[in-house]
Amino acid sequence: MNTQNVEFLQSQLKNFGFGETLNRDLASNIEKGLKDFQLQTEIPHFNNRIDYTLHLRKSDTTDMYFINRYDASLKHSDASLDKSQTFYVNNGSSVTAKEAFNLLEGRAVHKELKNQENVKYKAWLKLDFDVKADSGNYKIKQFGEKYGYDLQKSLEGFAIKELADPKQKADLMRSLERGNVQSVTVVRDGGKEARYYIEASPQYKNVNVYDHKMNPVKRDTIKEAEKSESVSQVQDPKASQDRKQKADQKEDPLVQNKRSRKKGVKV
Repeated sequence: MNTQNVEFLQSQLKNFGFGETLNRDLASNIEKGLKDFQLQTEIPHFNNRIDYTLHLRKSDTTDMYFINRYDASLKHSDASLDKSQTFYVNNGSSVTAKEAFNLLEGRAVHKELKNQENVKYKAWLKLDFDVKADSGNYKIKQFGEKYGYDLQKSLEGFAIKELADPKQKADLMRSLERGNVQSVTVVRDGGKEARYYIEASPQYKNVNVYDHKMNPVKRDTIKEAEKSESVSQVQDPKASQDRKQKADQKEDPLVQNKRSRKKGVKV
């Protein structure tokens, strides 16, 4: 058995957000010398979960194994919202397990990609649930730099407490780029604080805003008072339909990420 290959794949699984739970099965299947095999796991997300099936195959010319793709199936508390998508691994990189969850819930994810000439570029990805390819996969919309969406600019003028602290602002930006619904603290007149949730909406070049019960609210709600009159009220009509169900259970994604890392799962 090629131990270096096993260690590389274990590291890749961790980077993809699957932690170390699949390490034993991975090594066992490689030791058997199978031509190809699958690894299966599931990760819970509040009332929902995602079932994952990873496909690995041995090289035709060497003893090296590679992860070619993985299937992600969202099992929603409302079965009518169940969805599945296959995510491919290109040059060792892919959408992470948590990003797959966010995409299947209808949110956008910011990724570094490579074109046919192997040149790197960055774009926001979003699944189009109205269009399916012959493979059964949903079409993936891309919103690149030329599209003109600037997440940081879209946050300007909001009375969000975290934006005043460089580290908290950076954490907030990273969380939104991963497709998370992120909790923020809004400072009201007189210094009173209130909790809201936001998510990136690159297609409409803005962010979507929700109250503490995950009801959509106008962006004016969290704008600084002197700037509130000039804001568009358009919310992304594709936003997830189940958000009200998560209201009282919603946890700050950054807190969830920290807890998950303690358990060996990278998100």
